[in-house]
Amino acid sequence: MQIEFEGDIMATMIIRGLDDQALARLKNQAEQEGSSLNSLVLRLLQGTGTSIQPGALKKFDDLDALAGTWSDEEAQAFERNTAAFSEVDS
Repeated sequence: MQIEFEGDIMATMIIRGLDDQALARLKNQAEQEGSSLNSLVLRLLQGTGTSIQPGALKKFDDLDALAGTWSDEEAQAFERNTAAFSEVDS
């Protein structure tokens, strides 16, 4: 096992000798949960390996979940702060 420390927080770990069946099980579990293999392994190593319900980590490519969540004051502040982006350079 090789562990490389990058600063005080992050570390990189290489796991050698992991058989194909174990890797396939990990990949399958990560896929079922909608998470990355790295995220799954981190949870397992940190002792928080509780399974995530399928779809719980569903990725969205839109902002529908935010629609209607701003107050009128927040919406007006956003409009004021982004007005310059509507101007076209000539």
